[in-house]
Amino acid sequence: MTETLLGNLADIAIERLREFEQDALAKHPDGYYVAYSGGKDSDVILDLVRRSGVKYTAHHHLTTCDPPEVVWHVKKQDDVSIKRPELTMWQLIRKKKMPPRRNARYCCEALKEGGGKDRIVVTGVRWGESWQRSKRKMLESCYRQKSKKFLNIIIEWTTAEVWEYIRGRGIEYCSLYDEGFKRLGCVLCPMTRDVERQMQRWPRIAKAWEKAVKATYQPNKPGFIFDNVEEYWRWWLDRDAPSRTKDNTIMMFED
Repeated sequence: MTETLLGNLADIAIERLREFEQDALAKHPDGYYVAYSGGKDSDVILDLVRRSGVKYTAHHHLTTCDPPEVVWHVKKQDDVSIKRPELTMWQLIRKKKMPPRRNARYCCEALKEGGGKDRIVVTGVRWGESWQRSKRKMLESCYRQKSKKFLNIIIEWTTAEVWEYIRGRGIEYCSLYDEGFKRLGCVLCPMTRDVERQMQRWPRIAKAWEKAVKATYQPNKPGFIFDNVEEYWRWWLDRDAPSRTKDNTIMMFED
């Protein structure tokens, strides 16, 4: 990657921000709503937004099962406001009476995706992150809230380009990347397969997960056929585990 090409990518992203700024201001006097997760991609978009000179507010939504290192990194950003959820992850699980699963991630909607109503939300979504995200568009409407739009300003960037921009600009990033973590998110998220490593790295958060998941154990529920609560907990941890309902119609961690 040449410096000129990377500079062109950054210029394109900044031009996108300037192009749609009037639309963002028409929706809200504060302009853009920057969704800042504390990961590498959001570090890049926050830097680009700052450089662009557009009007914005930046926001981070705590989930209460975030890696402490991510929270520390977020707190270093003076222009990022941190929102605490009405319910912690553990309270939400008890309310739902079931732990989140790969095919039922209600936690994302409840804890992370509610912000930016009636605004244009700037994100770090990239095509190269996953097959699902490869179908995303640079500008798109939220399917839950039609008045909310997403502006994915670095959607075509590769992971290598993200890191080259970070290093070229001297942007501080979360220390977990230097420990070998490739993507950051909630500890023991149903989408992660790095279960054992995360349980060892953050034992207190893992214990909180165990307590919350076990609280949803319902041995008398029809079709709920676990011999004991420990088996239920191990089943939740197993990212390849199939459903244990009698009719076997629900897959616990389907792709």
